[in-house]
Amino acid sequence: MHWMIPISIVVLALGSTRAIAASPSNPIPCEVGSYAMADGTRLDIAPSSEGKLRWRFLDGRTGALTSQGKGRWASKLGWTDRADGHHVTFSDCKRGEIRFDEITGKRQALIQIDTRFQGSGVELAGRLTLPPGQARVPIVVLIHGAEHSSALEDYSLQRQFASVGIGVFAYDKRGTGASGGRYSQNYLLLATDAIHAVREARRLAGERAGRVGYQGGSQGGWVAPLAAQIEPVDFVIVSFGLAVSPLDEDREAIQFDMERAGFGPEIEVKALEIADATARIVESNFTEGYEQLAAVKRRYGNEPWFKSVRGNFTWYLLAGSEESIRKEGPPLLEGVPARYDPMPVLSNLDVPQLWVLGGQDRDAPPRQTLRRLEALRKAGRPITAAVFPDADHGMYEFETQADGERVSTRQPQGYFQMMQDFIEGKPQAPGYGSAELRGGSTWITERRSPERPATTRPPTPRP
Repeated sequence: MHWMIPISIVVLALGSTRAIAASPSNPIPCEVGSYAMADGTRLDIAPSSEGKLRWRFLDGRTGALTSQGKGRWASKLGWTDRADGHHVTFSDCKRGEIRFDEITGKRQALIQIDTRFQGSGVELAGRLTLPPGQARVPIVVLIHGAEHSSALEDYSLQRQFASVGIGVFAYDKRGTGASGGRYSQNYLLLATDAIHAVREARRLAGERAGRVGYQGGSQGGWVAPLAAQIEPVDFVIVSFGLAVSPLDEDREAIQFDMERAGFGPEIEVKALEIADATARIVESNFTEGYEQLAAVKRRYGNEPWFKSVRGNFTWYLLAGSEESIRKEGPPLLEGVPARYDPMPVLSNLDVPQLWVLGGQDRDAPPRQTLRRLEALRKAGRPITAAVFPDADHGMYEFETQADGERVSTRQPQGYFQMMQDFIEGKPQAPGYGSAELRGGSTWITERRSPERPATTRPPTPRP
């Protein structure tokens, strides 16, 4: 039986915001919200770690805020430790006023509906955020990645999209935040939860619901198309996701590691022996393959390229002891279908798709994905791919430190606007920052094939 219980309706106007997962010991700061600025921009204020806040403009600029007392906060660039010269001042929360440097702003009166609804055998916590008024609006359902944190607490997109007139439904993945159940990375199970989330979003929005679709980041790039194939929606956005299997993701990441470090094809062949060994461990649910990995480490551990091997999950297996990996590995990759092939779904998916990828993505390198998406587009699938050449995973631009580690500074200019236009069904703009669009001068925003009848309920996930 498909059932759901609305919990509360909150207007994000002058009062404070409370997420479902908030508690008296961990309250959401009252400054959190979306602000309409005097210069016409939109500024999001989000909670951050250790009593800090994070500001974000829709053009991708961001910084971490540290309190200086008396409502005044100082900013550091992106996720660096370097001051960027910006200062933010808040009035008391009842007035909902803000000043960013010399620009004043006012908290937007977004409508927030918190709910609990039934997923696939588990109760999930969700939230619909709507722009003010009664107008019909598109709605995007945010599908999480592999993180264990609460989407309801962390996802700024739920306010950012709503601030420009788009409804947003966010929910905590099973086993995270305020949702019940056990954490899982089983794509079919997660896709079924996403289908229930769309149904709940439509129910709560009522007559205000226009176009409805998904935005899925990282692992959500496997889940969103699967959900849309089972029960069609109006659009799918995949951000920094892949059209290859998780094991192929790791192999391609290792190849990219070697290329970035300046090593040639002969070294790449050696490095992929490590990928073979770690793949065996993952495929066996962490019960086999340790001798093979140990042998590869003995053979190549002292060679200069070895320390550059990172991959997607291989770094973890190289760094840990067999004892710790056997214990910690299974819950870390709970339910992951290591050889999941997304192509059968994508080859038959008639839902318009926008894939937004990072050209410097170390965790999910996009080259093979781009080749596959281009083949699908030529075969008539409604796909547009966009690459931000300087973006890493999460669609973040970065600085490279002396030790080779990256520190994120911002999201690319044009990334948010591109998603907004696609969700609203608008034509492509002349340019979205540095993005390279592949798929013609316009994207397809209507499904090409006749609409299939919705199933009465999502299929029962396989064990």
